[in-house]
Amino acid sequence: MVFPPITRHLTPHRVGVWSLAWVSAVTYAVLGLVRFGTFRATIFDLVIVDQAVRGYATLGPPYAPSVGVQKGYGLDFLQLADHFSPIYALLAPFYAIHDGPRTLIICQAALFAAAIPFLWSYARRRLGVVAAYLVSVAYAVSFPVAQAVNFDVHEVMFVPVLSAIMIERFDRGRRLPAYLAAFGLLLVKEDMGLMLIGFGAALALTRRRLDGAIVAAMGLGALALIRGVLIPWAGGSNDNHWRYTHLGDSLPAAVVKLVSDPLNTLHLVFGDAGKIDTLVLLCWLTLFLCLFSPLVLAAAPMVLERLVSENSLWWSTEYHYNAFVVAILFCAGVDGASRLLKRVEAKQTAVIAWAVAVAVAGLTQVPRFALDQLADPDFYRPHDRTAAAYQAMAVIPDGVVVEAPNHVGPMLTHRTTVLVWEPTPRDAPWVLADLGQWAWPWGSVDDARKSVEERRAMGYLVVFERDGFVVLHKPGG
Repeated sequence: MVFPPITRHLTPHRVGVWSLAWVSAVTYAVLGLVRFGTFRATIFDLVIVDQAVRGYATLGPPYAPSVGVQKGYGLDFLQLADHFSPIYALLAPFYAIHDGPRTLIICQAALFAAAIPFLWSYARRRLGVVAAYLVSVAYAVSFPVAQAVNFDVHEVMFVPVLSAIMIERFDRGRRLPAYLAAFGLLLVKEDMGLMLIGFGAALALTRRRLDGAIVAAMGLGALALIRGVLIPWAGGSNDNHWRYTHLGDSLPAAVVKLVSDPLNTLHLVFGDAGKIDTLVLLCWLTLFLCLFSPLVLAAAPMVLERLVSENSLWWSTEYHYNAFVVAILFCAGVDGASRLLKRVEAKQTAVIAWAVAVAVAGLTQVPRFALDQLADPDFYRPHDRTAAAYQAMAVIPDGVVVEAPNHVGPMLTHRTTVLVWEPTPRDAPWVLADLGQWAWPWGSVDDARKSVEERRAMGYLVVFERDGFVVLHKPGG
């Protein structure tokens, strides 16, 4: 974990900042590892990332056959063609320590916690030491971070720390590391250029027009290059994740539609209760003071991108999407508080009162979101059919291609090529079916049961069956 330099007179605070960061990292790791060990992790998306990182770790292409086969591209499908996330290569060296998805879960926990020292440094400079600790605690327990570490692993793990470095270093006048962090963000996902365009606008509004123009140009250029050249070159299509057919069939068409019809855009953003709930909760992270800072412009394009889409999952608070902007919003809240409370009498008292309220607001949200599970003894209880699941998995040889249930595949990905078991047969030589519970993407357990019978009719033999788990093998496969 990398920490920003802390001057000599702040050396005593190293212990406090390190402690908060490491406690947070351990907490996030425990949440993810328990979910993994109790069959709550999923192929979509833990196995996808594991397959890509394993490719980098073996100095080969980052193939993601699980998503490639599911989308009809085949086993030799590059993860870069699905989402442009070459930054995953940074995780490859850790596979020399332990080759498997647990490594990814721990790395993700550490990366989310790594944003804390940079957020603390930024807040300390603007508001003082006490407020810095309180804001850092609020980030550590915030619902965007909690929901992200609760749902497998995703490229978003890199965004809070990189965005915090970018903002904190620019604020400190250290342009080189700030620009490096901005460039790093472009390697996270194909749409991160939107964040840089927004951040460029924020810099311009704070009289750093040259830096603002450069950062915005980086973002705009990356959007054009990645979407127009690199993803098609990798074998993908921008249609894979296009959820804006109501706005047009391309990004330029969608932008024109949004700009030319502002009333419809307002309706798209605010016309659904779920969207309003998400917006309010995001602003509530800082008690709405983030809205008083130009930095909020860095988050605005990323949030707008989700709210105007057709995919309701992107609007919700249940998954990892809000973590893309969480560090920005806390930095914006700090900046907003600094600006708003500048002329208030007893400024330091007002600042500390705001920071206490922000930390309390964060803590009061814990019972609503994922971190609350850590206090529930049932969360640690093993899967009811754990023994049968492990026996079923033991039947499957190393190195084979296997179709597995969405919640079992993560346990097999370190030694097999895992595909998701779904209604469309993929002709894998091995199939592990679970008829004991419903799992995505099946409509019902009865549908899954019919599929097993269809596989048997296709020549598959049942080689294991217990407690709803069925292992089928196709001779000669």
